[in-house]
Amino acid sequence: MKTIFVVDDNSVNLLAAEETLSDRYNVITLASAPIMFELLENVAPDLILLDILMPGVDGFDALQQLKNDKRYEEIPVIFLTSKIDAATEALGFEMGVVDFIAKPFSGPVLLNRIKTHLDMENIIRERTTMLELRTQKLLRLQNSMASVLANMVENRDKLTGRHIQRTAAYLKILLNTMCERSMYCDELKKWDFDVVISAARLHDLGKIVVSDLILNKPGKLSAEEFDIIKTHTIEGEKIIDDIINESGDESFLQNAKLFTGNHHERWDGTGYPRGLKGNEIPMQGRMMAIADVYDALVSDRPYKKAFTHENAVEIIKNGSGTQFDPEFVNIFLNCESEFKNIVAECDCKNT
Repeated sequence: MKTIFVVDDNSVNLLAAEETLSDRYNVITLASAPIMFELLENVAPDLILLDILMPGVDGFDALQQLKNDKRYEEIPVIFLTSKIDAATEALGFEMGVVDFIAKPFSGPVLLNRIKTHLDMENIIRERTTMLELRTQKLLRLQNSMASVLANMVENRDKLTGRHIQRTAAYLKILLNTMCERSMYCDELKKWDFDVVISAARLHDLGKIVVSDLILNKPGKLSAEEFDIIKTHTIEGEKIIDDIINESGDESFLQNAKLFTGNHHERWDGTGYPRGLKGNEIPMQGRMMAIADVYDALVSDRPYKKAFTHENAVEIIKNGSGTQFDPEFVNIFLNCESEFKNIVAECDCKNT
């Protein structure tokens, strides 16, 4: 049975409301707003009927307190009043009241209005739950798509095993460190980290169009071959643009495009594919540049042995202001030991 608070300093109104509603609802009558707030510490009503004109804390003051408290802000409130004018209505609705009921009220009107609002609350809750389920399903779909596409790339590129998994883990570490240090707060509060990290797994998607002979060449690439490899940034963007045109401009795809097209740009403007410089490079590209280079340094390649973690850290530190955004280098230096742990975990899984 749903619970309704009736708050009114007039005992006659309280009695009338209780007699009208008690057959269908658990009705709790309260003689003032302060008493209501005391009870709210222990009882959560489904609806509050709140008189406007009360001594001490009036209905508007009580409504303001309710809406300012996260524990109570979602409880629907209906104002009870003996006088409804346009100004009162406008102020009440602006503050968040869901309806007005004139006093003296009739039983059928009171019942019907309450039933309407409680039914509406149920519909909103059901639809909110459905929306949350759909959002979770979409996120699983995005993660699955990213996983399948990333695995397709990684299975073709035999030289970079588990690179995608590790760079996504590095990116998560960088994001968490930024939050801990309150850096880029205005930007990060707009980001869904799960979506961003999932999208980052597609940063090398364009390699899917590069020849296996070049992708898996057991040695250093020629200048011509390297030029072909560099096209994977633009080719990746094209693939994601095709997906956007077919399915819509989702945040996941926009993030994937930014990672794909910008992770080889350099802070000093000498990177590719567009030679962007400094803050012209989207944040996704500046972050992934560090994650991508670190992983390349600590990994074996046919043309080089893996660098130690300490050497990789020194190389990235020395690249501050040339290859890398200095601020992101500082972030990296504050969490580089966690990068080392990721490499160690992956090495254990491979043995």
